[in-house]
Amino acid sequence: MHFKEGIIIDSSALKHLKNPAIVQQIAQQEPLFWRNPHYNEPDNQVPFRQSDIFDAVARWDRFAPYLAQVFPETAATKGIIESPLTPIPHFHSAWEQANHFSLPGNLYMKQDNQLPISGSIKSRGGIYEVLKFAEQIAIQEGDLCYLDNYAVLATPKYQQLFANYAVTAGSTGNLGLSIGIAAATFGFQTTIHMSRDARAWKKAKLRANGVNVVEHDGDCNTAVAAARQQAENDPHTYFIDDEGSPDLFLGYSVAAVRLQKQLKEQHITVDADHPLLVYLPAGVGGSPGGVTFGLKKILGPHVHAIFAEPVTVPSVMLGMVTELNQKISVYDIGLSGQTQADGLAVCRPSVLAGKVMRTLLLGAATFADDKIFQALTLLADTENIKVEPSAAAGLAILPTTTPQLASQTLLNKATHIAWATGGNMVPDADWQTFYQQGQDLL
Repeated sequence: MHFKEGIIIDSSALKHLKNPAIVQQIAQQEPLFWRNPHYNEPDNQVPFRQSDIFDAVARWDRFAPYLAQVFPETAATKGIIESPLTPIPHFHSAWEQANHFSLPGNLYMKQDNQLPISGSIKSRGGIYEVLKFAEQIAIQEGDLCYLDNYAVLATPKYQQLFANYAVTAGSTGNLGLSIGIAAATFGFQTTIHMSRDARAWKKAKLRANGVNVVEHDGDCNTAVAAARQQAENDPHTYFIDDEGSPDLFLGYSVAAVRLQKQLKEQHITVDADHPLLVYLPAGVGGSPGGVTFGLKKILGPHVHAIFAEPVTVPSVMLGMVTELNQKISVYDIGLSGQTQADGLAVCRPSVLAGKVMRTLLLGAATFADDKIFQALTLLADTENIKVEPSAAAGLAILPTTTPQLASQTLLNKATHIAWATGGNMVPDADWQTFYQQGQDLL
């Protein structure tokens, strides 16, 4: 099945797909909200358990002394990689006014744009999988014990051991940054395959950290395929698979444990009368999927996640609506796959996204690129918070999503969290261009 890219498909061509009417709406590139009809159904098919999250928490804790030593920006938090939960009331009211909608309740931002090392949510998953691989080698081929101070991994002895191995991945940018910087710091020979839409500054930063960057003219899937092929040809090369890695997924899930504490510290109640709605930018679906899984397991049934995707690249929504998941691409219904939200420019979802989210995701919404630039500019003007375009996706879907939720949740007592997925490493000149674009639109 393949339709001509960039052509809106006639409804007769979609009749063999599940939910053809919704697929036709997606193909028309109009912002929409889709509510998942399987949300909260019983499901025994999820391949992860709460114990997997706490295993990941323990691994992060073991590596904290190492991270504090090799990444000085984490020393103040003793090697713990975490971001603040920030109320954004001034943006809240300004965004309502600019878009002529009402969002009852309180709006917060989870500022993964401030995460150390790679400045994005990918620090959670990408770095975690590198840590797990390094631990495995250090235990099997070195003399590392689980109760050792893991700062020992920064010594020449272990760096020489790690130099016998290579790490590779394919990325649109932020995942490559997290994996590349972490792996090269350990001493692994590191190669990141980058897609055509990856920002030049991200490639430059990787190269400055000793990473071999291979550029591809194709999209993210092309870069991932090239990295996979590299690993298949070399038994000492470890491939981190953005399209289906359980370890990436579980690295992201740890965010829920940390968020639980932040909610308590800020006296934010989550229960039947005070629901928590979380808006997560989605590309391949691994990072928002991992976070959502963690939230449901740690915070319970009264937290509700919604994915935010560009109208031109709603890969997770399309996969879940048709129930084909990773077997369908946005190209197959005539979408271009092009967006200025570069981290979200992924034409098909991960193997895990649709499968695990089938009963855990409330829904998904799409946005036009103009909205992310408007939100980016208004966020800077009202709250002095700088994010990259894709990180504003959770804010961009609020005008479309809120009216659809009004009859389904007690929004007047709700807490809303827009997850900002990256931004603090964007060069100032690039960010000023984004800001001006939003200012022109506003």
